[in-house]
Amino acid sequence: MLSRRDFIRGANGIALTIPFLGLIGCDDTSADGAHSVSGETMGTTYNVKIAHASGTLDSDALASRIQASLDGVESLMSTYRPTSELSLFNGDRAGSSRTVSTDTARVVETALAVAEMTDGAFDPTVGPLVDLWGFGPNGGRADVPAETEIAAAMTDLGYRNISLAVQDLAKTSPARLDLSGIAKGFGVDKVAELLDAEGVEHYLVEVGGEVRTRGLSPEDRAWRLGIEKPNPAARDIQRIVGLSGHALASSGNYRIFFEADSQRYAHIIDPRNGRPLTHDLASATVIAKTTTQADALSTAMLVMGTKDAMDFARENDIAAFLISGRDGNFTDAASPAFESLFSA
Repeated sequence: MLSRRDFIRGANGIALTIPFLGLIGCDDTSADGAHSVSGETMGTTYNVKIAHASGTLDSDALASRIQASLDGVESLMSTYRPTSELSLFNGDRAGSSRTVSTDTARVVETALAVAEMTDGAFDPTVGPLVDLWGFGPNGGRADVPAETEIAAAMTDLGYRNISLAVQDLAKTSPARLDLSGIAKGFGVDKVAELLDAEGVEHYLVEVGGEVRTRGLSPEDRAWRLGIEKPNPAARDIQRIVGLSGHALASSGNYRIFFEADSQRYAHIIDPRNGRPLTHDLASATVIAKTTTQADALSTAMLVMGTKDAMDFARENDIAAFLISGRDGNFTDAASPAFESLFSA
């Protein structure tokens, strides 16, 4: 029987059954001989677990390269850094374009593809609305924006105002890109690619609750992850899954919010109407081949609501796990693709 203390909590509703809770600094070798690396990136924490490593693994050098890889993603895509590629693009006038790095182009390409696939439920230009509702870099607010403010914020919003041709990024309006709903997932994928290139065959990478796995855990089984019950008053597990060779991301709408006039306004904004979500889908988890895809799709499906998200998952063969409800009363539903992963 697993207890609550067996899990590491991610920021987005994922709990990891791996023993590196409390590590500080670069590298540590646990009692089972596995290597653990942890640190900070993109306003959150990251953890990497390498199992069944050969004796030739230079863990200190690898830890430095992992940190450098994540720092590189942040330096390109942070909206908090005025000199990042993303910030510079956001400062460009309408009708302009600029050449961006391969990494930024990869993330934007995925973001635009998911936006198109979901009819705008995921929209990487939603930043002005996030800021308006008090969930952006400038901090919170205690009141509800006026209708005129919402309309003004939506004027230049829209992923179709952004285009990408190889590495040429352009916009037809003053739209701003915000990749915070996908960049952490890409950071996970970058670290996974680094480990693959180093010949590491058994690992788990986690950044802010987004996860990618390969091979087996130190216990010679799939890496075990707990999907968190969406209860802001407690930390409990809704379902445990074992993953190997897959990525997982979860989006929740139950921990970051403000209250005004006895109404709770949570931080996920529906780009299609400019308002925080009001339906009862509290958590959406997606399993995919890359964490970049899982990250964007989980956010989009959370925006859709339970029925539309499940219909979308079935139509597109997406492995999704949805938790709905309020005030501690929750029900869950898994798509056929999700259940098929664990049916053997």
